[in-house]
Amino acid sequence: MTGSSTDSTRAAFYFDLAGPECYLVAERILHTLPVACEWRPVLGATLPGGLGFGAWRCAEEREIELQRLERQAARQGLAPLRWPTELPIDSSLAMRVAAYAASIGRAVAFAQAAFRQAYAGGRDLAVPDNVLIAAAACEMHPSAVRKAAELRSIEQKLAQTTTEAARRGVTSLPAISIGDTIHHGVAGLDSAAAAALVDPHGAPHCAASSMRHHHR
Repeated sequence: MTGSSTDSTRAAFYFDLAGPECYLVAERILHTLPVACEWRPVLGATLPGGLGFGAWRCAEEREIELQRLERQAARQGLAPLRWPTELPIDSSLAMRVAAYAASIGRAVAFAQAAFRQAYAGGRDLAVPDNVLIAAAACEMHPSAVRKAAELRSIEQKLAQTTTEAARRGVTSLPAISIGDTIHHGVAGLDSAAAAALVDPHGAPHCAASSMRHHHR
């Protein structure tokens, strides 16, 4: 569950909107992680371990996986998951918009809105209108969103962030980096929160004074 890097030690949450486990972490991370955390959209399918969702060998295996996620959502006190018709969803458009949102300081707001469109509302993020609804929820203008989603620079930024994540040791999503350590999966949020309470010199932070809200 670990990986090392020489990159910045700032805490980061790596996510793909196609991953329902990323949604489950996104719904807890702001009130669980006791330090400021940057949300970084990455392409899960291109990571060494893939997205970690959707590689079912049969319908029964698919149903077992969806039921497991539904139970986890219930444990977190979330509304019942509503699944889009197509699973896993094609998040390519939504992830380009997420990269644009990150570039203007709205990664968290857009990701939360898009995740909820997909897994609380059961709407397919491959449909442009559903992505635009999520963008509008965080005051991103539709024309600017459409234009940004087609920019080569945004596509390159998303690819660059994905490459950086893999270099740091992210093998699957969701993942959270605390210093040089990568915490994977839904359970990784709790281990990341515990790790964040200790600074690089081993001195405990004051949880009460730590920042619990996003910066991006």
